Amino acid sequence: MSSLLRAQLAPAPRTLIDVLTATAETHPDAAAIDDGSGDVLTYAELIDQVSDLAAELHRNGIRRGDRIGVRMASGSRQLYIAILATMWAGCAYVPVDADDPEERAELVFGEAGISGLFSDEGFRVLAPARPGDTDLPHLDDDCWIIFTSGSTGTPKGVAVTHRSAAAFVDAEARLFCQDVPLGPDDRVLAGLSVAFDASCEEMWLAWGHGACLVPAPRSLVRSGQDLGPWLIRRDITVVSTVPTLAGLWPAEALDNVRLLIVGGEACSQELVERLATPDREMWNTYGPTEATVVASAARQEPGKDVTIGFALDGWDLHVADDGELIIGGVGLARYLDPAKDAEKYAPVPGLDWDRAYRTGDNVRLTDDGLAFIGRADDQVKIGGRRIELGEVEANVAALPGVYNSAVAVQTTGAGDKVLVGYLSPEAGTDLDVAELRERLAEVMPAALVPRLHVMEELPIRTSGKVDKKALPWPLPASVEVAGMTPTESWLAEVWLDVLGLPAESRDADFFELGGSSLAAASLVARLRERVPTIAVRDLYDHPRLEALAGVIDAHGVAAEVVTRDVAPVGRGTRVAQTLIQVPVMTLHAATFVTWWAIIATALGWVSLNWVALAVLFIVVCTPLGRLPLGALGARAIRGRLQPGNYPRGGRVHVRLWAAERWVAATGALNISGSTWVAYFARLLGAQVGRGVDLHTVPPVTGLLTLGDNAAIEPEVDLSGYWLDGDILRVGTVTIGKDARVGARSTLLPGADIHAGAHIEPGSTVTGDKPVKKGARWAGSPARKVGRSKQRFPDYHPP
Repeated sequence: MSSLLRAQLAPAPRTLIDVLTATAETHPDAAAIDDGSGDVLTYAELIDQVSDLAAELHRNGIRRGDRIGVRMASGSRQLYIAILATMWAGCAYVPVDADDPEERAELVFGEAGISGLFSDEGFRVLAPARPGDTDLPHLDDDCWIIFTSGSTGTPKGVAVTHRSAAAFVDAEARLFCQDVPLGPDDRVLAGLSVAFDASCEEMWLAWGHGACLVPAPRSLVRSGQDLGPWLIRRDITVVSTVPTLAGLWPAEALDNVRLLIVGGEACSQELVERLATPDREMWNTYGPTEATVVASAARQEPGKDVTIGFALDGWDLHVADDGELIIGGVGLARYLDPAKDAEKYAPVPGLDWDRAYRTGDNVRLTDDGLAFIGRADDQVKIGGRRIELGEVEANVAALPGVYNSAVAVQTTGAGDKVLVGYLSPEAGTDLDVAELRERLAEVMPAALVPRLHVMEELPIRTSGKVDKKALPWPLPASVEVAGMTPTESWLAEVWLDVLGLPAESRDADFFELGGSSLAAASLVARLRERVPTIAVRDLYDHPRLEALAGVIDAHGVAAEVVTRDVAPVGRGTRVAQTLIQVPVMTLHAATFVTWWAIIATALGWVSLNWVALAVLFIVVCTPLGRLPLGALGARAIRGRLQPGNYPRGGRVHVRLWAAERWVAATGALNISGSTWVAYFARLLGAQVGRGVDLHTVPPVTGLLTLGDNAAIEPEVDLSGYWLDGDILRVGTVTIGKDARVGARSTLLPGADIHAGAHIEPGSTVTGDKPVKKGARWAGSPARKVGRSKQRFPDYHPP
């Protein structure tokens, strides 16, 4: 098998601004950004605001080719408008996470040589104007410069041109959702920091297809599990994330998602088995920042090995003899440091490549694509962020009072990878771990700050280097904590599994021990196995062991079990039901009496008025008369009914029972599926739209709503009430436009089926949560199993 993997030719060259304007011309009124602030920004409005802000940059002396820093709070439209305006002005944006230390921000902006800075306070010019043009960006102009971890302790700036970035956007468009391409009906999660290059995929999955970018609040992204309900509530259909975060979500959190992309770290087989479905494309992607976000991708399917697939169109991949993956093609970026650039982007004479990026990743070529093996050096990925251990080790070694140190990646019992710094102190020095972590947090992003453990001396190999395999893990407790309650002891064990660090006091702080947002989400997932009502915010509000244990105890108090005796129906109810049978049976008998009278008159046995007989025949023997008689009679019997709970055998219950008997006596069962049944439902008080195809008897409650062109198959229970012991529960039943309910399904009180949804036959839909637009539900109780693929005919009943 050849070790050289070449895809199709790269898409036609263009800039990201070309991509944006083309989308805006095609979908000017489609939603472009919905940040939850109230007003949704359309593509036409986005273009106006971006171009206006770019013009303001030019008036402030900014010129094409300048670099602009972006350090703004995540989740707002202003952040994305600033990024787009920077590129529109012909400049490259240089992002720094708002939560990163000031020292790191100054280092990044200084290395990049920015001319201006976007912050939450506005835009500041930082350099005098220079000669230059104010054109839109050219193909080989930089669009972004993102800094990655550096082995020397200094972050490395990686510049990506518009040619490479737009080629990436267009190449991915050839991969995903080819049957039903992404478009204005899609909503794309924006949950990653813009200082992380995978955020570029989020943005342009939306803006390259006319979809809507939906930023998630940073607090929700950190919470992990709690982001799942938000995805459903905000109708997210496209998600690009790291496997660690996706693994925290229950499968139902992705019910509306039709495209799930994971990357940034290894994807597990278990994750694929759980999240890849026939109605959802799941892709595993691979690519370093140095090769423009993604260089290869593979669609993942249950039962097949996980791979990183083959090259994107325009990218070239080569597996060297030692297994290292080398990347060439249109996606190659460059380092700001010329010496580093020459080292890492050296030619490959054997392939006639003038430039190629040596990834340091080992792979194996299979029939299904490249299988990722691991790193060949000290570079690691944690939570999707690439980290050079050398940078972390350099900062740890520089801490005051440290004689020797080492940094290693360890794996917790929960499966999370964490950085741990091992320190041995100088003679006569006591190291304060909390203070040292604070010092590290001042110079490194939070993701790079390791947990620290002090040892008298580190294990040393005969070569004189630290023996990392001999470093202790999990870390032992240095003291025995006395006086813990049973809950505190259990919680301490869970902390040890999740963090790998022991809680050495009841006052131990989860985050001071090195707990990250992902670790917090893992912890809460474990806690919910015992206390389902615990929330991520409980951990953030009560990070100390004793306090969190108290919250767990408060949540864990079992609710009092309420029992009630169900008394038999009273004698009065039984008498009333017996008496009600008289008019019902009379209506039944009226049909036979009418036919007898007509036949007897025709044969001359009796002499009755033919006009009176004709009226009687129409009223009791034809749908034209029986349906109004049944509907109006039922409405008179049931009275003004409202949703609520009523006593079994009470007045409301008896009235409903009587109304159903009366309707049954009119023969309404015989008209289901005909055009008459829609009119009958309206007479009963139901709200029925145009073109409804109703093959079952409507409820006598009058609390049914059917949207235009809804289809209800035979034997569907729409009654809208049920008996819960001695309580009659009555509620509305709502079926939206173009929705379909399969045969023999049951819709309980409160059932709410949105437009275009599909309920499979034999399902039970409760009133607990709505069936969202376009979803397909099945089961008893019903849950989402995919997206509706139904196609309704052009003709519908009147």
